[in-house]
Formats: sequence, structure tokens, C-alpha cells
Amino acid sequence: MSSARKPLIGITCCTDQLGLHPFHIVGEKYILAVVDGAEGMPLLVPALGERLASDQLLDTVDGLMFTGSPSNVEPHHYQGEASAEGTRHDAKRDATTLPLIRSAIDRGIPVLCICRGFQEMNVAFGGSLYQRVHEVDGYIEHREDKEQPVELQYGAAHEVQLEPGGLLQRIAGRNSAQVNSLHTQGVNRLGAGLRSEATAADGLIEAFSVAGSPAFALGVQWHPEWQVRDNPFYLSIFQAFGDACRARVARQS
Repeated sequence: MSSARKPLIGITCCTDQLGLHPFHIVGEKYILAVVDGAEGMPLLVPALGERLASDQLLDTVDGLMFTGSPSNVEPHHYQGEASAEGTRHDAKRDATTLPLIRSAIDRGIPVLCICRGFQEMNVAFGGSLYQRVHEVDGYIEHREDKEQPVELQYGAAHEVQLEPGGLLQRIAGRNSAQVNSLHTQGVNRLGAGLRSEATAADGLIEAFSVAGSPAFALGVQWHPEWQVRDNPFYLSIFQAFGDACRARVARQS
């Protein structure tokens, strides 16, 4: 390790109502992946929108992870049609993460985006989303079976092909991998400046990076945070992210 200080890695929160009070929350699996996979110090970032002191945050953190969520990006952010009735949204998270992704990348802060975070990253770069991939001709079922135990929901669901010579292929040292699949939305139009890093057999983009980014900037549609120490492919992603964060610590010292 290049520095005795663990890199400080911000983890984006969602908002939720628990009883009578609003909360800012994040799944424990993301926190543990930062600790055990990236070997970083987690810092939870509340979804405060414009009330978040973003510049101070970006001056402080050594990396940012944008998490998955039960909610979807509101479609007006990518000129999409209104969501189906009952779709869960989180406007406070949108107001926080969409500008924060671009600012972090522009400042050379390592970024890892997972599931909703992956979709946010695409939208932040001007891309659009399929809101219900399973209803689009030609695509396989990408949702989990919610009737199954959680270990099966997060088990391997399908293969992805990694782009030759891409960031993810270099990180993983392989050309394909089995991944879990727990998403309803997916990439429709890829954002400007994003480079596909992995695709499913049906052609759906499952990972991308930022072309020419000054630092690590990767988004993945699956959930590599799940039991990260037990999956060499997932672990390689978090180790590369952690290494990029440690490199920033060294540069800032």
C-alpha cells in the first residue's frame, strides 16, 4: 500500500421514510465492499441536493462510489416518457448524484458507479435509459426473482463479454465473466464520452468507462459489492478502484 492513510471513499445515500421520519440510508453491502474490497474508509454522503457542500466534499474525498437503489432515475432527466405507475423515485438523490458524478470526474477523483449509479452516470453524460428492459424486443430477462432467497437473487445470472483492451478487461485479466442481474432499467443511448466495457449476450451494455478520464471512472450494471471477497472478478474491480483512490492519496500528500 502506497500510504498509511486509508483512502476516504464517499458512498452515496438514498432517502427513505422510516415511520414518521425521513432517513438517508445506504446498504451495508456497499459499506463492507469499500472496507473489505477497496480497503478504504467509508464516508456516507447524504442526498441533500444543492444543500450539500459539494466542493468541500470533493476537496475531502479520495474516491466516490455511486450505489444501487430501489429507486429509478426520474425520466425527465433524460427526456424519457413518464414512468409506469408505482415506479419508485428519489428526487433528492437525483439532485445530488447527477451533478456530483460529472464534477468528481472532471476533478480527477476516482469513481465507481453500480446499478442505479451506473444509470446515473449514463444520464449525467447525456445518455438515455430503457425503463423496462424486459419489455423491449430482443432483450433477455435482467430482473431477479424476488421470491428466491437473497443468495440466489445475487447469484450468477448471465455472462458478459469484456471489451478487448478496455479498462475492465485489463483489470480482470479475462475476456468474459459471469455476473448477477438485478435491474429493470438499462442503457438505451450511451452517453457522449462513455466507452462500452462489457455487454450481455443480448447486446445490452453492462459496463462502461469514461474515455480519456484523468482517473478511474467505471460504471457496472451488476452488483460487484455482493460478497466481494468471495468473487475474484468482483474483487478485482474494487481492488482497482481502491488502488486508484490510494494513488490519489499519494499525489495529495
